[in-house]
Amino acid sequence: MDGFAFRLKHSVRFRISLWLCVAIFAVATIAGISAFVSAFDEAHELQDDVLRQVATLLGQTHVSLGDTIGAFHSTGGGEESRVIVQYFTNHHSGEAGDGDTRLLDIPQNIADGIYTMSFGGESFRVLIHTLAAGRRVAVAQETGLRDEVATASAFRTVTPFLVLVPILLIIVAQLVKRMFSPIASLATDVDARKEQDLYPLSQKDIPVEVRPFVTAINKLLARVGQSMETQKRFIADAAHELRSPLTAFSLQAERLAQIPMSPQASERLADLRRGIERGRSQLDQLLTLARIQSAPAYSSSSVSVLHVYRRVLEDLMPLAEAKRIDIGIESGDDAQISANEIEIRTLVKNLVDNAIRYTPESGRVDLSVKINGKHVRLAVTDSGPGIAPAERAQVFEPFYRVLGSNQEGSGLGLRIVKTIADRLGWDVELSYSDKTLRSGLCVTVDICLESDRQSGGAEQ
Repeated sequence: MDGFAFRLKHSVRFRISLWLCVAIFAVATIAGISAFVSAFDEAHELQDDVLRQVATLLGQTHVSLGDTIGAFHSTGGGEESRVIVQYFTNHHSGEAGDGDTRLLDIPQNIADGIYTMSFGGESFRVLIHTLAAGRRVAVAQETGLRDEVATASAFRTVTPFLVLVPILLIIVAQLVKRMFSPIASLATDVDARKEQDLYPLSQKDIPVEVRPFVTAINKLLARVGQSMETQKRFIADAAHELRSPLTAFSLQAERLAQIPMSPQASERLADLRRGIERGRSQLDQLLTLARIQSAPAYSSSSVSVLHVYRRVLEDLMPLAEAKRIDIGIESGDDAQISANEIEIRTLVKNLVDNAIRYTPESGRVDLSVKINGKHVRLAVTDSGPGIAPAERAQVFEPFYRVLGSNQEGSGLGLRIVKTIADRLGWDVELSYSDKTLRSGLCVTVDICLESDRQSGGAEQ
């Protein structure tokens, strides 16, 4: 009942369907009752005409009554068509004329006409008629039989209503659903969009009544897109502007390190230089994120995954060697994917950099690529602490860091990875590299190749 009340209050389609069905049902009910009553009355009128016709035929056949007193006759082959004919005498009420039935006790002085009378607990429709010879006759029929025939005739009249009204209700419900299908398709399209997809909604096949609403949404999307572009430009400009003072601070710190100073001052200077370097790294990540968010969504160049892996390892090998981490490519399989090489290098570099930072000294980081038909899976695994399932959705948020990791970072690496993957339609998944010990992190990127792209397994 709560669901019905909710849909009645909030669903326009449900309300239109409901009230149309109620209106159709009400009109059909009134029409059906009127047709039933009219057919019932017409059946009775036809039955009265039968009594009149029988009386007329009796007058035309000139039946000789002789001296029969109160003759009683029965006609018709079935109960539903049985008509009783009774003649009057001028002397007394008479006795039963045939042995199977009794004489109807009809008053002798009753005027001509049609009456409804009751005899012995049974109701009869009686026609009193005076023949041409001056003799009077009563033609009667049981009302119960008449009512059964009339009811059957009336029901035959109403039957089309009973059959067609449910069909009409179903048709109305389907038509209303079909009329609202463009709106449902529009809602599905909006729901399937990604957060960066702010292009206008299509107004094709949209009802005129809904178009002002769609137009307003398109204007809102345009304003939101403009606002997002302004924010992206601000972040990029701010990050770019902050690089110059940080570079100046770094140069001043290097010059200051050349001056003899106490051990305590040297320690403080080392902390300062690490903080400056951390700030520069974070600014670089912000600039990278801003560029990715405003870059075109598609590039047709073919990129070798192994080539990207090797370029990334060349850049990050010093960081891995500083922690004595065993890092390398697990397999020699290669795949050609359609994307921008800079974006792929950025994605892989952030994954590998994140793995190196969170893997303890003397740990292990592996890069791999697997090909399965038209699907390619990139994977970066490490022997670090891993990420608990409860935090895996949050680590893709900007500046989020796993508590207790004690590692320095910008908090933007996985966010950049997710942004690139979403733009290219790739799926990123996090899991434990060692599921038994629930440790280590395995980041996989699933890529679905287009039909015109070729992936291979050539060894490099």
